[in-house]
Amino acid sequence: MDSITQVALGASIAGAVAGQRLGRSALAVGAVLGTLPDLDVVIDYGSAVANFTQHRGFSHSLFVLAPLALLLAWVLWRWKPQLSLGRWLALTGLVLLTHPLLDSFTTYGTQLFWPFGSPVALSSIFIIDPAYTLPLLAGCLFFLIRPPARTALTVGLMLSTLYLGWTVAAKQIVTERVAPALAAAGLEQPELLVQPMPFNTILWRATAITDTEQVEIVTGFLDGNRPLHLETFHRDPALAQSVEELPETERLEWFTNGFLSYQRQAHQITATDIRLGLPGAHPFTFILAEGEGDQLVPVTSTRTPRPSVRPEMLGTLWSRLTGEAPMLCLASLTIPAPEQTC
Repeated sequence: MDSITQVALGASIAGAVAGQRLGRSALAVGAVLGTLPDLDVVIDYGSAVANFTQHRGFSHSLFVLAPLALLLAWVLWRWKPQLSLGRWLALTGLVLLTHPLLDSFTTYGTQLFWPFGSPVALSSIFIIDPAYTLPLLAGCLFFLIRPPARTALTVGLMLSTLYLGWTVAAKQIVTERVAPALAAAGLEQPELLVQPMPFNTILWRATAITDTEQVEIVTGFLDGNRPLHLETFHRDPALAQSVEELPETERLEWFTNGFLSYQRQAHQITATDIRLGLPGAHPFTFILAEGEGDQLVPVTSTRTPRPSVRPEMLGTLWSRLTGEAPMLCLASLTIPAPEQTC
């Protein structure tokens, strides 16, 4: 999740656990601990793909954070012994461990069990979702005005947790909705990713991939009985095979579970993570090799500039979310005229 959310979550937990004893300083401690796992972004692992796939790695591992919580609890207890060691451990443990657990509900992927296993990505909540964050911020605001405000903090944590549960249920409902439409299109058992569109859990995006095609469906809870629209994008298996043995390709395939689009741009071959962003505005595209035909030369991966998002996109997204617009064309990120399709 975004940094503001992690700060709010950490501060809320710390305030609820220790606010009565520590006062407002509990929020500061929780906020700092809540951002601690994300400090791995300052590490340069040597290439763009390495930086991308090792973020949320060791610093988000339960095997690393659990002993770190023990150590920090002891240090903080020595600093402020008015709070018992057990209460400090409850604070550090809850704040540090809920950070990666929350991140695992997003699409990016969180290596909860580093150095073992694959990233965990439940894909039920967008990385920024005001409906999750605002109750936490409200609780923290009440605390700052009239500490310890334990009831306000508890209510904020409960509302956010209930909302997180809703996201999981909503994803299951959408998955069951799109499955028949994909089967009717001949995609009975594709690799399927269902995730919310930006900033909400009302409008959802389903991405199904095979070796040769990528099928996208945008559907929402305000669509009524409107039929689903399938938008198809070509995938080039030959291009994927030309770089499949490169270590950085293997790393990307592992991290994204195969949700990649390979393209040739001039004399370069790129791989794009199609899970994140939207077609035409995917933020993570990497240059993997240069050359023509069989004369490909692997390069130290670099990331291409992030595509700009048009200001009017928020209005377009809102129109589609509310059901005012019956269709959103992902290829152009526009709403088609009445009686037209993508």
